[in-house]
Amino acid sequence: MNSLKLDETYKKYADMVFKYLLAMCGDAVLAEELTQETFFRAVKSANRFDGKVKVTTWLCTIAKNCYYTYLKKERRNSGQDIYETEIVEDKDILERENCREIYKAVHRLEEPYREIILLRVHTDMSFAEIGEIFGKSDSWARVTFYRGKEKLKKELEEFE
Repeated sequence: MNSLKLDETYKKYADMVFKYLLAMCGDAVLAEELTQETFFRAVKSANRFDGKVKVTTWLCTIAKNCYYTYLKKERRNSGQDIYETEIVEDKDILERENCREIYKAVHRLEEPYREIILLRVHTDMSFAEIGEIFGKSDSWARVTFYRGKEKLKKELEEFE
């Protein structure tokens, strides 16, 4: 991180971090706030980035921790179910309801299935990159993604 300039890093990776966070939380405003917090934390800890992992892996790990910190605060403050999200999109009502149910089903999945599906679908990360985030192999990421998809299919079949 020391060799990369902050503004270049932000320009290069902000959209990817935003999409990752948006996939996790389902709220564009919150995802933008968490993206900013992610880069703020990245700047504060830039001296600890040693280049052993990719910048994307490092930033996604920071982003995930920002989101989990936010969820903990919200849970303490509101007592609401932290996995309920609504997707607000310009689609007809039926499509919007289907999207909402898909995201609810994804958020009902246990970890690491939920996070791996979100990483793969919304950030287009390779299985090698996802495995790196979890400290596992690309094969582990691929198998876990497949198992997560199977669990998701069962969830959605029950919905229908």
